[in-house]
Amino acid sequence: MKTLLVVDVQNDFCPGGALAVNRGDEVVDFINARRDEFPLVIFTQDWHPAGHASFASSNPGTQVGQVIQLGGVDQIMWPDHCVQGTHGAEFHKDLQVRAGDPVFRKGQDSAIDSYSAFVDNDGRLETGLRAFLQDRNIGLLEVVGLATDYCVLFSVLDGLRFGFSVQVNPGGCRAVNLDPDDEERAYRQMRDAGAVIV
Repeated sequence: MKTLLVVDVQNDFCPGGALAVNRGDEVVDFINARRDEFPLVIFTQDWHPAGHASFASSNPGTQVGQVIQLGGVDQIMWPDHCVQGTHGAEFHKDLQVRAGDPVFRKGQDSAIDSYSAFVDNDGRLETGLRAFLQDRNIGLLEVVGLATDYCVLFSVLDGLRFGFSVQVNPGGCRAVNLDPDDEERAYRQMRDAGAVIV
């Protein structure tokens, strides 16, 4: 069964949000228009506790964009974003999330970030998505969402690593582009790992 995986289309990643992705809100209409092509649509939600270790505000002396070590892995310092229970953590108001659509939350461990929809950045704590897909014999994922160069990228790489066939639809993705080449680099990484860019 082909499944649509919608990554982190939340207010804080859309224009006006705490960690806004340029034109991030443009993915909403694209996703809404395509969701009925899929028998199953799954959503992910960045869901950080207040004071998360990936926030620059939690690490005195650091600045947004700086890289530090967190849990043994490189961690970019981000502005406070997608804090549990806040408006910023909610899905974009126009995104069609229907009753019964599975939602997997990530980044809930205050000590480690989670870009991937499958597992925290240190590879130890899974979200439950892999088991959910395997239990339903779902082999093919199409991934869309925010942002191409972080949460989409790592979700795709982990999906492939866990044995799923993965395709990415750029029409439903937008990038942070801390470096202007990050989006192009992300698509190259995904393609080299075995993803199909549609």
